Amino acid sequence: MRIRNLRWWMVALICAGTMANYLARNSLGVLAPELKSALTMTTKQYSYVVGAFQLAYTVMQPIAGVLVDRFGLRAGFALFGLAWSAANMLHALAIGWVSLAFYRGLLGLAEAAAIPSGIKAVAEWFPPRERSVAVGWFNAGTSLGALIAPPIVAAVTIWASWRWAFVVTGAIGIVWAAAWYACYRTPETHPSITAEERAMIAADRPPATTKRVAAREILGSERFWIIAVPRFLAEPAWQTFSFWIPLYLATERGMNLQQIALFAWLPFLAADAGGILGGYLSPWLMRRGVALIPSRVAGIALGAVLMIAPGCIGLAASPYAAIALFCVGGFAHQMISGLINTLSADVFAPAEVGTANGFIGQAGWIGGLIFSLLIGQLADGFGYAPLFGLLGVFDLIGAAVLILFMGRLTLPRTPPPRTPLPEPSR
Repeated sequence: MRIRNLRWWMVALICAGTMANYLARNSLGVLAPELKSALTMTTKQYSYVVGAFQLAYTVMQPIAGVLVDRFGLRAGFALFGLAWSAANMLHALAIGWVSLAFYRGLLGLAEAAAIPSGIKAVAEWFPPRERSVAVGWFNAGTSLGALIAPPIVAAVTIWASWRWAFVVTGAIGIVWAAAWYACYRTPETHPSITAEERAMIAADRPPATTKRVAAREILGSERFWIIAVPRFLAEPAWQTFSFWIPLYLATERGMNLQQIALFAWLPFLAADAGGILGGYLSPWLMRRGVALIPSRVAGIALGAVLMIAPGCIGLAASPYAAIALFCVGGFAHQMISGLINTLSADVFAPAEVGTANGFIGQAGWIGGLIFSLLIGQLADGFGYAPLFGLLGVFDLIGAAVLILFMGRLTLPRTPPPRTPLPEPSR
């Protein structure tokens, strides 16, 4: 059976995968106040647990990108999905912060494939003019997973225990991995794609090439660093929202687990809106004469300005005002994140985009890891307010880098075939 607009069904499938990925990932943040008590952890030790995930994820992201480029998305992403499900379920066996950090590291290794795989799928299935919209929708899965984590995790914990919360959130990924393997194919091989859609996708793609680009060539390119630096500066905000909001609400705003479950999902709902609307902003600007890359950078700059709001959380008079500022921050960050990821699909060819996005993601996660460890060291002594203030500054600097150097970002081109030299006359 032929399915019209099959590429959007592929986006829905990727979105479901990122939801399962981030549901498992954000379970820890929701359970942080409970785990600190149950496993007698200090804030510093909790930061080490978070850091174990971030370090493993940081190391593995470019490796995962290389693997999905080399072996393909269908089998590779499914195997990573099974692996992160098993790793999350193992959290139920934790008996202290060290064992929890170990299982958290395993989860980081397995979950690192999510964003490079999603970006590669978008590069395979979408023409450039639609990519920011596609990335906005699939990237919504990251915040949807984080959005549903507080009520699901809190409900399972109250009904059973925190150990069962890890088992339930992990098991969901197994169901998704089976669906991915059953349904995903490339546009060239999918049996349900229409001929018109296949031709439309092929018409806007650069000519296929079998040449594999070495990782050192990607790392040595100017376009990589122009995107990687803003990603390094933007990612600390998302790591803070994912792993530290519940603990902040518990320690500085006096909320319990039920109250956190009621309110902690709101920034991620706002993040969904930011990612999706940011995706539509780029083609809206293009219809008004703005070129492809400047249209991405304009959205990133707008998001950076909005990130001033969470930087002012220390000035909020009530926990509800703080949550409102977190919501603005979630909206702004996902606008930035989605468009930065789209840029990597724009300037790198489909055969190399998984590897390139993996290294760009690694740059971001290095920033997130450093900032999480900084929170662990300083939050108890200085409070969260000055640390949140830094987040807005980081994104403004990242936007400035893109504005200054976007002229050096170019779309991928395949060099024309070399004309053979004429044979010498005899």
